[in-house]
Amino acid sequence: MITRGTSLQDSMKDLVRRWIEENQIDDFDGLAEVGINQTARQKREVLKRVQREKNPIPFRDAWTSQFVSDKFGAATTHWRKLQDRIKRGVGNPCPLVLIGLPASIVTFGEDPQVVKKLIEDGAKALEEDEDETPA
Repeated sequence: MITRGTSLQDSMKDLVRRWIEENQIDDFDGLAEVGINQTARQKREVLKRVQREKNPIPFRDAWTSQFVSDKFGAATTHWRKLQDRIKRGVGNPCPLVLIGLPASIVTFGEDPQVVKKLIEDGAKALEEDEDETPA
C-alpha cells in the first residue's frame, strides 16, 4: 500500500499554499483556468471565510484550508491512520508492503534536468545501500 507519509501529510497545507501563491490564483475563475472546479458546497465554505464581517481571510488562505481539509484531511488514508489499522490487526495474517511517501518528493516546476539528477542520485543511493546489506 502506498500512501502519504507523515512528513507529506504534515506539509500538505504549506505545499498547497505554495502552489496557489506561485500560480497567483485569487478566485474560483483562476482555479477553473487550471482545471480545478469546486462544488457549490466547497465554494460556499470558502466564501464564508472570505466574506465574513469579523476577521475575513484572503481567498488563498480560505481555499487552501478548505481544499486540504477536503482532500487530505484526517478522514482520508495517510501513514498515521494506516499504522493505527495495522496495530489493530487489520490485514493480519497477510503480508503487507507499506510505503509512506515523504514531503521531499514534491516538486514545483524545477528544471527537468535537476529533477532527473535527483532521481538518479536517489537510485544510486539505493543501489549503494543494497550493496552494503548482507545477504
